[in-house]
Amino acid sequence: MTQVDASAGSGTLMPDAGKMPACDVNSALASLPVWSLPPTGPQHIVCLTEETTEWLYLLGQEHRIVGISGYTVRPARARQDKPRVSAFTSAKLDKILALQPDCVLGFSDMQADIASSLIRAGVPVTVFNQRSVAQIFDMLFQVAALVGQGDQGRVLIQKIQQTMLAIQGLAANLPRRPRVYFEEWDEPPISAIQWVSELMGIAGGDDIFPELARQAMGKHRIIADSTEIVRRNPDIIIGSWCGKKFRPDNVAARAGWGEVAAVKTGQLFEIKSCDILQPGPAALTDGLAQLHRIIMDWSRVHG
Repeated sequence: MTQVDASAGSGTLMPDAGKMPACDVNSALASLPVWSLPPTGPQHIVCLTEETTEWLYLLGQEHRIVGISGYTVRPARARQDKPRVSAFTSAKLDKILALQPDCVLGFSDMQADIASSLIRAGVPVTVFNQRSVAQIFDMLFQVAALVGQGDQGRVLIQKIQQTMLAIQGLAANLPRRPRVYFEEWDEPPISAIQWVSELMGIAGGDDIFPELARQAMGKHRIIADSTEIVRRNPDIIIGSWCGKKFRPDNVAARAGWGEVAAVKTGQLFEIKSCDILQPGPAALTDGLAQLHRIIMDWSRVHG
């Protein structure tokens, strides 16, 4: 049996599911052209960086992921669940194509070559370029909407924002805000990217290189004269060296650094790059929490 769909201008004949046996309903739906069915979003997603993987897991949409970055550590089970098909600036294109993805998610100009190769192979690719906290939230919502989870995405985003506002409120009561030097790389020294600088401010500290934070590219945040770090005299030094362990003793032993406030008081700390340099849920939650704890501990003694 059929019924007329009144929403269609000329009246489209549609199966009347209420008057059909279940087997006939399934048969009727199976006979419909794919384009007439409700869109479900991509079903085979490759995530070239960790933040989209973590976010899809948080949304309960991990079943859509077919491939991840080899640098993914959040969530831990993703490394057991999913094949690793890329590094950061390189990828196993044959392995990705074999997975037949209907969506590849990447991050930044650093993955432009990977993206262009996949696009030439006919793969749909979306590359985000979030650099600020606001842009991270925009990316999270876009990914949630992409997989039909816009409402759930909003709920999770609002929870993160509420926690951030609570931390910012506590930080507002600090008697003195510490000067913070965040080092993303050591040789040459590279200072904090924008979202890290903003998170330091939310946590209660002041980035000693705020003018560099606005530079998207790491090469434009290189501190050519390291004596400028000494001159700005940070109260706290935080290292997050991508790919290698932060060595506070080595930092303290740098020529001329003995008089830096953070060195004199032993305020040198590491935050793992997976927690703070991933422009996604990790930085906004665990990364911010660690920044806030370091700053509050400093304030109780030195504030």
